[in-house]
Amino acid sequence: MATITIYDQTKKEVGSMDLAPEVFEVPVKPEILHLVVRSQLAAKRQGTHATKTRGMKRGGGAKPWRQKGTGRARSGSTRSPLWRGGGTTFGPQPRDYSFKVNKKVRRLALRMALTSRFSEEKLMIVKSIDLPEIKTKLFVEVAEALGLNKALVIVKDADNKLLLSARNIPGIKLISADQLNVYDILKHRQIVMLENAAQDLQERLK
Repeated sequence: MATITIYDQTKKEVGSMDLAPEVFEVPVKPEILHLVVRSQLAAKRQGTHATKTRGMKRGGGAKPWRQKGTGRARSGSTRSPLWRGGGTTFGPQPRDYSFKVNKKVRRLALRMALTSRFSEEKLMIVKSIDLPEIKTKLFVEVAEALGLNKALVIVKDADNKLLLSARNIPGIKLISADQLNVYDILKHRQIVMLENAAQDLQERLK
């Protein structure tokens, strides 16, 4: 069982925590991480793109010229895909891009993502972050003390004071433990967990 140091918001050591090997020491398989990230990104797509087929274009009901005798190729509508202003052949239509990934696979990928950050020494546990008021400057001071650059800060429950103080800082994202996902973990090079959030995650992912 691995042990990690716990810091306070000024980056002073205040204790240590045992990390569950079932969560932070699992074999990392890139193909599973790739599948889950692809699923997340696909689910975000709106899929509202659309083009008009010849049947959707307005007009084109009259035959441009008679079938025979003109010397030109036969034509039945000015909305043919061959004509300028005509419809589109096999163009995109609204669709749902999401696809299902089993719950067990998603949970496994979450463990793998946490393991990868821990093995790279990019995981930090912080006792708590307490701000006297909602102020971006106060959170910036904490981020600088902890040495955060492009970091994901994980709290146990949605904290409005922290959320509002951190939302305008480039590269910093604050997320609650129940909203944690593989894409955000892999996107951010530094992971900061509050102690109670780390305990909650370990209980849920064991």
